[in-house]
Amino acid sequence: MMTPEKPGRREFVGTLTKASLLLTLPGSTPPNGFWQPAEPVTVGQVMELILKTIPNAPFPKTVDTLKSGTADQKVTGIVSTMFATMDVIEQTARLGANFIIVHEPTFYNHADETDWLAKDEVFKRKHDLLAKHGIAVWRFHDYWHSHRPDGIRMGVVTALGWEKYMDAGNPRMITLPAPLPLKQLITHAKEKLGIAMMRVVGDPAQACRRILLMPGASGGRSHILAIQQDKPDVILCGEISEWETAEYVRDARLQGQKISLGILGHIMSEAPGMQWLVPWLQPKLPGRKITYIDSKNPFMYL
Repeated sequence: MMTPEKPGRREFVGTLTKASLLLTLPGSTPPNGFWQPAEPVTVGQVMELILKTIPNAPFPKTVDTLKSGTADQKVTGIVSTMFATMDVIEQTARLGANFIIVHEPTFYNHADETDWLAKDEVFKRKHDLLAKHGIAVWRFHDYWHSHRPDGIRMGVVTALGWEKYMDAGNPRMITLPAPLPLKQLITHAKEKLGIAMMRVVGDPAQACRRILLMPGASGGRSHILAIQQDKPDVILCGEISEWETAEYVRDARLQGQKISLGILGHIMSEAPGMQWLVPWLQPKLPGRKITYIDSKNPFMYL
């Protein structure tokens, strides 16, 4: 079995596509579902503990597999983040941690396939950095969205301060106690989520009370079907294809409908969910150090 200290590149790449990593986790969770501070815990045992909280887990098909490291390595500390960037990896090592839980891919494609990157210098340097520090990386995407409530959505709603305005029967809908002008609503979202700039379709003065919140990349069809069903004043989404949701909202407005669109950005609309993971996970692993590291938005605005 590959050791986390000096894995061969061939063995490392081979592990990335093995879905069985999630299905053969060593050890078992204690009857009370929590690990005591004095007990050593492995990467696989932490994964198993988390999966016990997810309906119908483990899934037969998921992108949520180990991207580096092994399930049986002992955990020295846990980091939660959106992306395992080079900087996040270095910060993790400085913390003395060796297990990164990410929401998005590590190797530049949804399934983290690496055969096409085998000779790529950027991939090799990142792989070598993970191997050097003996860091395990696990993607927590499908499972976190499948948690009830959706962990990403809860993080965003909490960051926005809208928990008490969420519709329990339809958690994507937020109903404010009083309408806000669209411009003020957008300013609030930017301030609370740390967004430098947003693209908006609509009238800045439009009164908005019913908010359709769809972080991440739900897709134009999902956005439009939700607009039809929920009749919001505004939809705040993560990202769009420009020929889909924006064009639908533009045509709806030209037909006289009072509907607006605010694009938060994929990263900034989901990162709070990985921050929310820390207080959610900490009580389940008492005495373990769990840290959120902001992988940040890579874009600048010129």
